[in-house]
Amino acid sequence: MTRPLPTPANPLKIGTRGSPLALAQAEEARARLMAAFDLPLEAFRIVTISTRGDRVQDRSLRELGGKGLFSKEIEERLLSGEVDIAVHSTKDMSVEQPEGLVLSTFLPRENPFDAFITLDGKALADLPQGAVVGSSSLRRKAQLLNRRPDLTVVEFRGSVQTRLQKLEDGVAEATFLAMAGLNRLGRDDVPRRAVTAEEMLPAIAQGAISIEHRAADTVVAEMLAAIHHEETGVLMACERAFLARLDGSCQTPIAGLAEIVDGQIRLRGEILRTDGSESLADDMTAPVEDGAKMGIEMAAKLLERAGPGFFDWK
Repeated sequence: MTRPLPTPANPLKIGTRGSPLALAQAEEARARLMAAFDLPLEAFRIVTISTRGDRVQDRSLRELGGKGLFSKEIEERLLSGEVDIAVHSTKDMSVEQPEGLVLSTFLPRENPFDAFITLDGKALADLPQGAVVGSSSLRRKAQLLNRRPDLTVVEFRGSVQTRLQKLEDGVAEATFLAMAGLNRLGRDDVPRRAVTAEEMLPAIAQGAISIEHRAADTVVAEMLAAIHHEETGVLMACERAFLARLDGSCQTPIAGLAEIVDGQIRLRGEILRTDGSESLADDMTAPVEDGAKMGIEMAAKLLERAGPGFFDWK
């Protein structure tokens, strides 16, 4: 280290959203830094920051404008020096960082799959014709309607408890949450069925925590390097390269999952029309070091198959 580590008198300030899941993720990052450098809890301070995506709950994510809804205000505080690092759900992050910021640290990925939630434990295949499913995700909506066009999908946002209450109130018969979020919150009480990759591929980078820092802050960069999970970083490079080539946002239904299989990296990707009427998918394998290149290649192939206007809103 080129200067002293954080102390209770000069703590490292961790920027995060204020939701229970975001706080759990920030606490995980703090715990890993504490263990790596034998630091006390008081050497860190978690700073909660309200984002536009948190404040506006009565409109869909698509209407609000896509990526950046859950990170812009945090990144502004990071650039101004009010916080030293920012902890994010990687699936919410743009593939490009603001000038002066770096997103290069990833913690071990949790379960990347979706959880299908009903009060009585039904599977997706068990839903009756015409059932109502709640989801704020355009990706989930398109995938669901592609597989079950008979279903009705309604807007569904809020915390785990809010969504469960909406199910109890009869707003919908089912909804989706991320397995990773339920696991990190210890919500074993929530009835769920894991959705397999064969049923529905997850969102790009789902289940991965990333940590952002100022590019000029070499001390923080050194600290974060000690807790970076190399395999997750490789997977994120592949998935995010796929997303970047597709120019993906919350307004485009894109899914994908990279995994290390028998020493190679496998990427499964899917793009859909916004109404779910058409799905295009691919499955490729490459040497681990070529993961990002493969992501770009797969995206280019899918875009060529899709043709112009594929992602136009319907």
